[in-house]
Amino acid sequence: MRDLRAYRDLSIAVGPVRARHAMREIRTLPRDQAVALVSSFHVALNRERDHALAAQEALHMIRAEASVDAEPTDDDSMTITQLAAALGVRASTLRFWEKAGLVRPERVTTRAGAARRYPLPAIREARIVAALRAAGYRIPDVQQTMTNIRGLHDLDDPLKALESRINAISQRTLALLRAGADITAILTTSAFPLSRVS
Repeated sequence: MRDLRAYRDLSIAVGPVRARHAMREIRTLPRDQAVALVSSFHVALNRERDHALAAQEALHMIRAEASVDAEPTDDDSMTITQLAAALGVRASTLRFWEKAGLVRPERVTTRAGAARRYPLPAIREARIVAALRAAGYRIPDVQQTMTNIRGLHDLDDPLKALESRINAISQRTLALLRAGADITAILTTSAFPLSRVS
């Protein structure tokens, strides 16, 4: 019963496949490594939450900026190199986002030939995409979010989505804490192999 409870809660926290492997590893690894494994799940969930909170904050800031933006001018646009540097991504990432329909730069002709320019709306889109990707959103999810943003002309839906994700992470963390009580009992009542020294 204790093992079943631990597995059930661990499944909620890390998924059924990882939970199944973890339960086996908890029983076979040296105790210190089994403890480190469970600790790694807490670290991963905390990281997910931090990313989601950072994305939420970025979206709030972008929405606040949108409410005070003046009419865009040519001076407000950025080149692909400038925007990539501002976001901390590669130019190839911005090209990939464009191909996926996540960001819509303008094409301009310069003395050197055709180039991409990112006016304020495209810069804002790129910032939203960067924030969502940092929060762990997959490309199809980001595509759906960007479609919603463009359709609704505001950021309420992605903010609600992030709020739901943060709540889900909290529920997964609670499940991991519940599993931890049973895992602690397993670790303290079972015989374990000696620690491996590297």
